[in-house]
Amino acid sequence: MKVVIVGAGSVGSSIARELLAHKHDILLIDLKPEVIGRSGLRGAHWLVGDACELSTLQGAKVEDADVVVSATGDDKVNLVVSLLAKTEFGVGRTVGRVNNPKNDWMFNDSWGVDVAVNTPQLMTALVEEAVEIGDLVRLLTLQTGVSSLVEFTVPHDSHVIGLTVGDIDWPEDATLVAILRDHAPITPSRDDVIDGGDELFFVTTIAAEDDLRALLSPESAEAADHAGAPEGVHPTGSQAPEDDGFDG
Repeated sequence: MKVVIVGAGSVGSSIARELLAHKHDILLIDLKPEVIGRSGLRGAHWLVGDACELSTLQGAKVEDADVVVSATGDDKVNLVVSLLAKTEFGVGRTVGRVNNPKNDWMFNDSWGVDVAVNTPQLMTALVEEAVEIGDLVRLLTLQTGVSSLVEFTVPHDSHVIGLTVGDIDWPEDATLVAILRDHAPITPSRDDVIDGGDELFFVTTIAAEDDLRALLSPESAEAADHAGAPEGVHPTGSQAPEDDGFDG
């Protein structure tokens, strides 16, 4: 995979280092020629220039890139580069770094951004993920603000423990994509049994996050006990007989 990274600062260099380790073809674009000597990124290609200029992007042959990452410390630059990569060169995937959370709303398809990475927001999410067991934590916003990657760590007293993935009537627009158990990733199937301490990862629409949060909350189990027939999950841990499908 060919990846063009604009901005060879600490963020751009870190991304490049990881991608190089996975044998990807990396081209870094930066205004400062001195970053080449101190980067330590062996195997990377370099272009010194202003990535906001069409001529620079043409020289980089951005049209051949699979992904363009705009990782500078300037949100204006990141937006312009993403827009040019998408509209002028037809790049299939653009990733834009958001430096100021107040600018997050602009990093969408109007500016050619497929995935916005808000570093402060991501750091906050990772902190919350480490301490907020039993709460749904958004890790990343995907597809121009329509979808997200969220994580839920199952408390050891959760009402979903002992249920299989197929026992639970997940919200229509939420898909369970991975289970992390004892530091090992599991590709979920409907027969996998949920255990305390499992980290559940979902790709979901922003709108469905509240439904997913409500389903996994302790209040959902209390409502089940009082109602006797909750949406999808019985207090006994069995699926409602009229629907045993696994939508997520």
